[in-house]
Amino acid sequence: MNSPVIHRPEAQRFEAGAGAELALCAYRRSGALLVLHHTEVPPSLQGRGVAAELVAAALAWAREQGLRVRPSCSYVAAYMRRHPQTLDLLE
Repeated sequence: MNSPVIHRPEAQRFEAGAGAELALCAYRRSGALLVLHHTEVPPSLQGRGVAAELVAAALAWAREQGLRVRPSCSYVAAYMRRHPQTLDLLE
């Protein structure tokens, strides 16, 4: 992917790209719980691993912050199943 993943805490999301080409992984934080509730990648960026990069960044941030994770987005849940080293973050 050409565009770096950026954390935008004011928007409660991780994003990559810009404008109509914006991919994102949105969250809600409640105390020590991070609810990852939506991942979206525009068609022009699909198939490039963008969603995986966004989720990896969100999970790395959760780990750094000492947060537990609730994957209410089906993509995040599938990502975590495929990457068992992230399962210790589950609430």
